[in-house]
Amino acid sequence: MQLTVSGHHIEITDALREHVSEKFEKLQRHIEHITNIDVTLVVEKATHKAEANLHISGADLFASAENEDMYAAIDALTEKLDRQISKHKGKHRGH
Repeated sequence: MQLTVSGHHIEITDALREHVSEKFEKLQRHIEHITNIDVTLVVEKATHKAEANLHISGADLFASAENEDMYAAIDALTEKLDRQISKHKGKHRGH
């Protein structure tokens, strides 16, 4: 799994990078065929936004989340992606 974290109007600190890495490692437990993850962290005035493109075998998933706290936005983002992965696995289980 290749994880790329980039920032727009924000400096990516080691703590942010570590938090993103921990959260996406939990996603990898659900599905082992994650090839590439692109995470973009954006700050616009008081809004912190986290976006991710997840490339897995058979699909490309996208999610974004906004919050006043960047860590909360990352947590919400991974929850959304977790639901999308579960839905994707359910669709392709019988094939």
